Amino acid sequence: MSGQYTLVSLEELVSPTHNYRKFASLFNHKTYEYRLKKCVGNSNYQGYGIMRLFKCLLLQFMENLSDRELERFLQENNAAKWFCGFDLTDKTPTYSIFSRVRDKIGVDLMSKIFGILREQLSSKGYMSEVFTFVDASHLVAKADLWKERDELIKQRYERFNNENISDVAHDKEAKIGCKGGNKFWYGYKKHVSVDMQSGLINRVSVTPANVTDGDGFSLVCPDGGAVYADKGYCSEDLQKFAKSKQVHLAAIKRNNMKSKNKDLDSFITKIRSPYERVFSKQERRVRYVGVAKNQFAELISAICFNMKRLIVISPPDFLHSTG
Repeated sequence: MSGQYTLVSLEELVSPTHNYRKFASLFNHKTYEYRLKKCVGNSNYQGYGIMRLFKCLLLQFMENLSDRELERFLQENNAAKWFCGFDLTDKTPTYSIFSRVRDKIGVDLMSKIFGILREQLSSKGYMSEVFTFVDASHLVAKADLWKERDELIKQRYERFNNENISDVAHDKEAKIGCKGGNKFWYGYKKHVSVDMQSGLINRVSVTPANVTDGDGFSLVCPDGGAVYADKGYCSEDLQKFAKSKQVHLAAIKRNNMKSKNKDLDSFITKIRSPYERVFSKQERRVRYVGVAKNQFAELISAICFNMKRLIVISPPDFLHSTG
């Protein structure tokens, strides 16, 4: 009895309503493709192509996968192959390629790509910067500090603090942060601004954990409108800076401030609460060592967050209008 063969294309195996199809239609990726090609030069990474590999990275942060998990995910998931531009029988990348691609792209180019995609959102009216939520959250470094503490004891240090931790730490740029006077962590801090009209991330920046919320404000401050912030942003210097950017800074006042208005602060708290709940559920442990690599991770994570958010709030015509 002769065998029977059925020819099936990858296009047929991916449901028309699959989220990856929606993700693929959200942005015009050609607007930054030439930058990626310029950055890698003649390298095609074993024939995969930089654009395919960049989409692999998008999936990695979309699904919160390690490099090895991403390798297997691409091997076994037909929708993932389709999203990244592979055919059904194509060989997909091995895990060792992904770290090289991340390093090659780097944080500067990733920042430019994030800005290009943000401009596309602005052109569609999703980034108005009329009302903005700003906040900072902790990011925990990949270290337990026991080895660092023991090494400092050997060197006869009396205290374990940000002045000496870099002398013995594996991650030289991570610092000890404190929030509220009693919450300490070792690592970094993520500063974020969110467009309150759409809930989309507008700007994101990573600093060492000992950088105050106020000092990080300049990194994520919008170019206008009103900003709703918590007590970490209620200083005269920040008010002056916000004014120079044509921004109205509405920050919750500290309890010991004479100008505190409890009714107004309660109003600001209620406005901020939906966004605080969303960001409180995000991953707190960083993947990498150093500010630059973790900045890269937070930028691409912000792109993925925005993509997930867009398929919830976007009308059908937007999902197919950017090509």
